[in-house]
Amino acid sequence: MIDNTNLHEPAPLAALMQDTQRIGFGMASEPLVGALLRTLAAAKPGGRFLELGTGTGLSTAWLLQGMDGNATLLTVDNDPAALAVAKSHMGEDLRLKLVCEDGDAFVQRLFATGERFDFIFADTWSGKYRLLNETLSLLKPHGLYVIDDMLPQTNWPDDHPAKVAALLAALDVREDLFVVKQGWSCGVVICTKRPVHQTA
Repeated sequence: MIDNTNLHEPAPLAALMQDTQRIGFGMASEPLVGALLRTLAAAKPGGRFLELGTGTGLSTAWLLQGMDGNATLLTVDNDPAALAVAKSHMGEDLRLKLVCEDGDAFVQRLFATGERFDFIFADTWSGKYRLLNETLSLLKPHGLYVIDDMLPQTNWPDDHPAKVAALLAALDVREDLFVVKQGWSCGVVICTKRPVHQTA
């Protein structure tokens, strides 16, 4: 089985990639992860989606392709140049709201106001290595929490493997999640929020 063929990329992807390279943004998501996000998103019709770490919008495009017309996607990044790329190619999609804000402050505000989401893709430090508990509290029962870049990367600083190990260990001991770790692509973890009656 060849897993990187016939991915049927979102229409804006080629232009997004070109502009991503043009501005020198070096943290682009992998197409295989994008295809997985699209597939999972399609299972949440009418869902509320949250993306932490928009970047230039590569993963955003995959999520939007999987979402139906009644779903909404709220995505945040603190890099205005990267967000400008995403906005230039997808800003007219009425399902999408792009926010330029510090990720930690954004998560804390959502937590304080009791927001809830059906799907969270955490692709930055906020909601992943920081404020994990607050972010997972934003997840509805049966909701999906997805993270990537869990396999060693060439650009990791020396102390990063320990942070990854600590994150995985923290997810493993949570009784409110079903967790699956995939040693595939750049390393993906998918969690589903268990209903209250299943957490005992």
